[in-house]
Amino acid sequence: MRTIDDFNFRNRKALIRVDFNVPLDENYKVTDDTRLRAAVPTIKKIIDEGGSAILMSHLGRPKSGPEEKFSLKHIIPDLSEKLGVSVHFASDCIGEEAAEKSKSLGNGEVLLLENVRFYKEETKGDEAFAKKLASLGDIYVNDAFGTAHRAHASTTIVAGSFKDKCCGYVMKQELENAEKVLGEPKRPFTAIMGGAKVSDKILIIERLLDVADNLIIGGGMSYTFSKAEGGKIGKSLLEADRMPLTKELKAKAKEKGVNLILPVDTVIADDFAKDANKQTVKAGEIPDEWEGLDIGPESVKLFADVVEKSQTILWNGPMGVFEFPAFAVGTEEIAKSVVKATEKGAFSLIGGGDSASAVNNLGYGDKVSYVSTGGGALLEYMEGKVLPGVAALEEKKD
Repeated sequence: MRTIDDFNFRNRKALIRVDFNVPLDENYKVTDDTRLRAAVPTIKKIIDEGGSAILMSHLGRPKSGPEEKFSLKHIIPDLSEKLGVSVHFASDCIGEEAAEKSKSLGNGEVLLLENVRFYKEETKGDEAFAKKLASLGDIYVNDAFGTAHRAHASTTIVAGSFKDKCCGYVMKQELENAEKVLGEPKRPFTAIMGGAKVSDKILIIERLLDVADNLIIGGGMSYTFSKAEGGKIGKSLLEADRMPLTKELKAKAKEKGVNLILPVDTVIADDFAKDANKQTVKAGEIPDEWEGLDIGPESVKLFADVVEKSQTILWNGPMGVFEFPAFAVGTEEIAKSVVKATEKGAFSLIGGGDSASAVNNLGYGDKVSYVSTGGGALLEYMEGKVLPGVAALEEKKD
């Protein structure tokens, strides 16, 4: 697969799939600009070399056609400021306006197309739609790792229309950093898995059992492990049908010599609410009408001790309901321990999604080695699946 560094973009129109699926508030202001900042080096490389950049992205999940709240026009002020150029905008991603504005785009200029998901053909991977997008540029750059696991028109199908195609810096870094963890990690290698469901993480947990030294399990999924061992979990999250699987995973960990670490205490609440009454109990001793919403202080100490002695760290998924400040302590403390390990020379990869949000919101984004922009895509890549968006860049044109 060729990268952006394999080409000179002078006098070329680059059609770039970026991932500008950013959160907007009720006034359509960007509340987390991580993905915009991540795309800047790729775009700057192209326009600084005397090329022009035609950007396409999705935003949200529009149901049927254009919706004001999902228009990419809202991000133009932020994007223009970050790039240092006035970004042009086409109110459609295909059609006459998009074609005319792309054609007249001068070297060093940037054009942002309207949300590709305003067309159902995008998610269906429609070839005719992809060809219309392809007609706008003469070289294709995919820098949207976060959507590389989708065989959509702008992420995968469009690549088939180009002889010259490559990945941008975001895609390159995401793949390289994933390999640092999966390839030959510096040891000890600790993987921290959180989040709600065991079922969401089965494949990656199984893959990690082949490479990790320590596997920490926190978040909602830990209660299924606890219940399977005969613990009382009250009203906590439970996937009853996955209880046998948790036993299998523990057995596999033991067989492979992986230190699988579960919470020893938990912060419980009498309601799923930010102002609920709370107390701390030992793991497996949650009263019937209560539910676990965070790991407890002893678990924090146990986990942090392991993390801070690690040389490679992968973290995917929060330790509790971190949206509620009262139950965000576990996630915050693990974030601090990852930062401490990084400061001592460890390589730390934060695996997108809620983990990335937590780390960025705490102001630690630049204190860890890498924060992934692609939650689902990173998980699938680490599970060993082929990502269509990556495979499309490796294919030769017929």
